[in-house]
Amino acid sequence: MGGCFSKPKPVELKIEVVLPEKERGKEELSASGKGSPRAYQGNGTARHFHTEERLPTPHPYPSPQDCVEAAVCHVKDLENGQMREVELGWGKVLLVKDNGEFHALGHKCPHYGAPLVKGVLSRGRVRCPWHGACFNISTGDLEDFPGLDSLHKFQVKIEKEKVYVRASKQALQLQRRTKVMAKCISPSAGYSGSTNVLIVGAGAAGLVCAETLRQEGFSDRIILCTLDRHLPYDRPKLSKSLDTQPEQLALRPKEFFRAYGIEVLTEAQVVTVDVRNKKVMFKDGFKLEYSKLLLAPGSSPKTLSCKGKEVENVFTIRTPEDANRVVRLARGRNVVVVGAGFLGMEVAAYLTEKAHSVSVVELEETPFRRFLGERVGRALMKMFENNRVKFYMQTEVSELRAQEGKLKEVVLKSSKVVRADVCVVGIGAVPATGFLRQSGIGLDSRGFIPVNKMMQTNVPGVFAAGDAVTFPLAWRNNRKVNIPHWQMAHAQGRVAAQNMLAQEAEISTVPYLWTAMFGKSLRYTGYGEGFDDVIIQGDLEELKFVAFYTKGDEVIAVASMNYDPIVSKVAEVLASGRAIRKREVETGDMSWLTGKGS
Repeated sequence: MGGCFSKPKPVELKIEVVLPEKERGKEELSASGKGSPRAYQGNGTARHFHTEERLPTPHPYPSPQDCVEAAVCHVKDLENGQMREVELGWGKVLLVKDNGEFHALGHKCPHYGAPLVKGVLSRGRVRCPWHGACFNISTGDLEDFPGLDSLHKFQVKIEKEKVYVRASKQALQLQRRTKVMAKCISPSAGYSGSTNVLIVGAGAAGLVCAETLRQEGFSDRIILCTLDRHLPYDRPKLSKSLDTQPEQLALRPKEFFRAYGIEVLTEAQVVTVDVRNKKVMFKDGFKLEYSKLLLAPGSSPKTLSCKGKEVENVFTIRTPEDANRVVRLARGRNVVVVGAGFLGMEVAAYLTEKAHSVSVVELEETPFRRFLGERVGRALMKMFENNRVKFYMQTEVSELRAQEGKLKEVVLKSSKVVRADVCVVGIGAVPATGFLRQSGIGLDSRGFIPVNKMMQTNVPGVFAAGDAVTFPLAWRNNRKVNIPHWQMAHAQGRVAAQNMLAQEAEISTVPYLWTAMFGKSLRYTGYGEGFDDVIIQGDLEELKFVAFYTKGDEVIAVASMNYDPIVSKVAEVLASGRAIRKREVETGDMSWLTGKGS
């Protein structure tokens, strides 16, 4: 074996030496791929892009000096279906034995660095224990989300009953592999008024759509436009880690977009879509023709409609600027959070160490009640109360009072008055689809864009994805649902791109989401709307539990804390098409799930 790889190596974006993780509990805050150190300054008017700057390309065939080879174990050391982390001197590798064959891959999930050895091996892929991303063990390719990058695959050979792994040192240190992508060769790129693909919205759905098109060899023009000032960033992190700077949140560095000819228009608001002439108009009058359109506008946060709503220092959290400002103003002051859903509770948890006091106002009687049920909600509420958070439940805000224009008090319908210097509103969101009202693109009564399994709208050539859509959920009898979560947006963006290229792909991913509060994570898979019972195994008091949400005799969703990798395990069972019955989880015998029993 002279050369290290038989195939040319994909273009790497940058070498990032991954240091050993000191703290396992900090998973939610580690960046998903550091952006470039310079923030992207967009001004919405610059429509010219310089495509001649390219990423540095490492030599496609690493030299033998760049390779390291070692015997990592005896062939009998691993049973079928087992995984092990092995050390190659320059870094660790995940060794997998499946159907008598050995595979060697990167050992950390490229999304947030989770140790994949603690994940779930099933049907030829490994699923991350933290957030559910899936990687093919034969290729290392990313098959389910979140995240953008795949794993490196390393050479394995067996000699005299010993298993040898050979890898490039660079790949061992990178821990991520960006798939090979086409470049843009369109002569009109950068300046003309027409594009082959226009993507409205640069969240996960929009970015994954653009990247998938390039991965599939599409080399025509792609324009991604966003209301934001920034290149695509990790929005779920905003509420979990409010003082993270925009450049630390970037999902890809600026050079990446240049290298692959993905043009990004920032601070660009689409005001009308003319589907007959395939044209969109922007707020500043700029017009753009397209042949394929993806609508991924996401949602807009709901605001309070009470008296005093225009008072200063009342925020919704949509951008890094919002989040950063809230932290700055909250230090040592009194904070009121309105809404005890994911966003409100994450913000409340993050601010407890910074603010003088944190109070949460909520209409329901427990936090997360509709989503996680009464008992889990109560257990989480207790954790917050132990961290000095005060709850005002079954009430809402009737007035915001100011002193010299700035917020001073929040008055509740229960006539309680709460001191407040800063108020964060997390009472849900509405789809940001107002600009489509006269377009002929179908919207439902709530403003969502209905799509089919191929992410197609009612207008040919117009696709939609992300938080603003309703789509048929395959494993819940194609019920039309809206799932406004990060992983689902990625999956839908990919399916939309595949169908723009006539690949006839259908959305089939099982929903997976997570939340993080006080260094503890709650993971969730499935779709629990309409659950009629909750079966809890483990210890709610200790926050070491798994909760099964059932409807009739079927398990429709599962949540857990400190019980990894059970949620990833359930996601794999559901993804395989097998139904989980209520009686299977009532007994407390989990052997059916962990594969230890029958």
